[in-house]
Amino acid sequence: MSRALTAAVADVCAEWPHTEHGATSASDVRTTVNALADNVRQALNGEALTLVAFPPFVPVRRALELLRRAFLERTESPDVVSAGEASVLEVIKAIERVQQSIDQDAAHRFAARLSGQDAQQLVVEMAHDMRSPLGSILILAERLRYGSGGTLTPIQERQLGLVYSAAFGLSALAGDVIELARGGTTLMDQPRMPFLVSDVLQSIMDILRPMAEEKRLVVRCVGPEADLRIGYQAALNRVLLNLATNAIKFTNAGSVDVTCRQIDRSRVEFSVKDTGRGIPPHVITNLFEAFRQRQITGDYAFSSAGLGLSICKKLIVAMGGELGVETELEKGTRFHFVLDLPQGSRL
Repeated sequence: MSRALTAAVADVCAEWPHTEHGATSASDVRTTVNALADNVRQALNGEALTLVAFPPFVPVRRALELLRRAFLERTESPDVVSAGEASVLEVIKAIERVQQSIDQDAAHRFAARLSGQDAQQLVVEMAHDMRSPLGSILILAERLRYGSGGTLTPIQERQLGLVYSAAFGLSALAGDVIELARGGTTLMDQPRMPFLVSDVLQSIMDILRPMAEEKRLVVRCVGPEADLRIGYQAALNRVLLNLATNAIKFTNAGSVDVTCRQIDRSRVEFSVKDTGRGIPPHVITNLFEAFRQRQITGDYAFSSAGLGLSICKKLIVAMGGELGVETELEKGTRFHFVLDLPQGSRL
């Protein structure tokens, strides 16, 4: 079978420019495929595999799969098969062993990078890479929702709303990663400005409504008596949206209420209340920790990274408030906080 394997190497190197990876240099392909064949021979002989540093732009797993296919095709030709050599099955098992070693090596290198000094930078880079395509999806979905592609049926409007909400959720998660890496309060880098609380609530409702309709939930938003306030609009929007999205996620029946209640001329209490399953006591202790471990109790799974709540707490504290939570299993949860938002004056 050594002749079949050698011939297979030549076949892969010759055919590579005609595959989808044609832009890869011929020398890098040759180096990679020859190294993989050497690993297969080591596996056949029962030796320890010595994985080399493969050229960076050659997809190694794809190269090994092409080598396997070419080898099987070659074994059908009697002029390359000699009696007494390793069986086809043994060579295939050797290729599988090489594949397992490559996967383990890649996993170890990735884990090492995640636990190294550049781990945070790696996560931030991945979050940045997510935001660009998600941004395109959001723009396209929003244009379609507002009729740029023609009149939509009610079902199409709902489906596009769900697409928009899902893409927004992923984009927000990527934003939370970047925000957390920068300290969690960059939304407050600008000075306090006048804004309408009703604008914040409306923008939240536009995103929540399709998600709520899909789960047949009632979503209500109630603003304060005095609408024009001075504060950090972007930060408040992020907090309320994160809390309300979580509420819908963990509520299967009933309602979600976002309430802004005026305490006095300056102070406003904000709350997000749901009729969901509540939060188990053992989860409360690390509820606001970022990157908490997934906790599963029976059929209840409280996820996951905890980035949203961690960002919420940081932003609320930075705005001078304190995030509180009241919860009861199978009855619901209420997050609440009070902010000092002086009333603005209209010109």
